[in-house]
Amino acid sequence: MKSYRKELSFNVTKRREFINITPEVNSCLKQSGIREGLVLVNAMHITASVFINDDESGLHYDYEEWLEKLAPHEPLSQYRHNNTGEDNGDAHLKRQVMGREVVVAITEGRLDFGPWEQIFYGEFDGRRRKRVLVKIIGE
Repeated sequence: MKSYRKELSFNVTKRREFINITPEVNSCLKQSGIREGLVLVNAMHITASVFINDDESGLHYDYEEWLEKLAPHEPLSQYRHNNTGEDNGDAHLKRQVMGREVVVAITEGRLDFGPWEQIFYGEFDGRRRKRVLVKIIGE
């Protein structure tokens, strides 16, 4: 069995952002030479998420609105975590809802997706450099 590892880096300019990273994951898959196996993609930050869904702007807007209703950023005083001097208590909760990672099957050298599926990096406390781990195992 072969193994491949790569870290992707992003300069996230907004506090919250959804970035389609499917092309970067596909590039990793090609570099790996693995034709059958699994790919794990996970956020390397506790205020970020990796998830699979449709690349549709209305859906992304709906995610933003829904997540802000579930865990509003303000008032900052509503989160005990923010008593440490941070202002990202909401970002931790948003990450918990959206998930840390995804695993996708690799079949015949391709990501084995259903219709419309894409891999996204979701950032909830950005405005700096962020990383994603891509780990591929198989043959």
